[in-house]
Amino acid sequence: MDRSSTRTEQNPTVRVLEAAARQSLHAPSVFNTQPWRWRVTADALELRTDPDRQLTHTDPDGRLLVLSCGAALHHARVSLTAAGWTVDVERLPDRADPTLLARLRTTGPTALDVPAGRLVDAIPRRRTDRRAYGDRPVPEPVLARLGDAVEAEGAHLHVVRPDQMPMLAVSTGRAADAELADPAYREELRRWTNRPAGSGDGVPTATAVRPAPRRVPLRDHAPGGAAGLTAGADFDRGAAYLILFGERDDPAAWLRGGEALSALLLTATAEGLASAPLSDAIELAWPRRMTRDLLAGIGEPYLVVRVGWGPDADLPPAPRRAPADVIEVVAPAE
Repeated sequence: MDRSSTRTEQNPTVRVLEAAARQSLHAPSVFNTQPWRWRVTADALELRTDPDRQLTHTDPDGRLLVLSCGAALHHARVSLTAAGWTVDVERLPDRADPTLLARLRTTGPTALDVPAGRLVDAIPRRRTDRRAYGDRPVPEPVLARLGDAVEAEGAHLHVVRPDQMPMLAVSTGRAADAELADPAYREELRRWTNRPAGSGDGVPTATAVRPAPRRVPLRDHAPGGAAGLTAGADFDRGAAYLILFGERDDPAAWLRGGEALSALLLTATAEGLASAPLSDAIELAWPRRMTRDLLAGIGEPYLVVRVGWGPDADLPPAPRRAPADVIEVVAPAE
């Protein structure tokens, strides 16, 4: 055993922080790129972006990259809280290092946090379910709880009204058509849907869903190919479409938006709902403007999320990177 692992065993803070980083590896990310890196020190857990995993064509501004990292940050935060620790989070702590998004420190024990434990229990069960959802609508009290979870993270949630659904469907569908007509997008999609064996990332055909009629079109992850899943017999009639938004459009706001996304998805899972983030509507400038119009100009859209009652059949798990490839444990000083 090397000196680093020996020190880790002797330092409970390091073990707690590393365990939280491991939980975060379940977080959702655009194209399942998992574009984050963790560094565990004697008293802190640092979250950085992995620029090599940015979708330089689909996400040139890094909006979805930072949102994805924000989701991982929230997973780690609630894991620490559920384990009985008070957590102090310093976001964007070093202007000279734009890859450093957050630094977490445990500041002492805390009382049992039942809501955090509920979210942590949902972490390994959450899946991005691209299949069609059933006719049963999502109850208003559940939608209210989803909104409360998002508001608690400093973002906002808009439930798309029936009269707004045609605009969302048109903007999403046209965005998908425009992207598929772009050779650079198709190449980026191909790269992340045809990953090397053992890479632990990307969207394999086993988790892709074949195109089918939907209220709002979904991204085709296997254009011209054989996706492993069918949409099923339903048509999303009972699904709710939620726009996650904030007041600003900058990295600090995107990070908070990603934390809110995690809170939304984990709360939905705890409520028994299926969920699927839809980023098509914000990847291109003009669909993002149309999505902003659905908010009546009161905020900046970060993502659309579909929630509803999904099929009973279980989904195959998405691939995940090995902890050793993502988490660096730095030995405490002598």
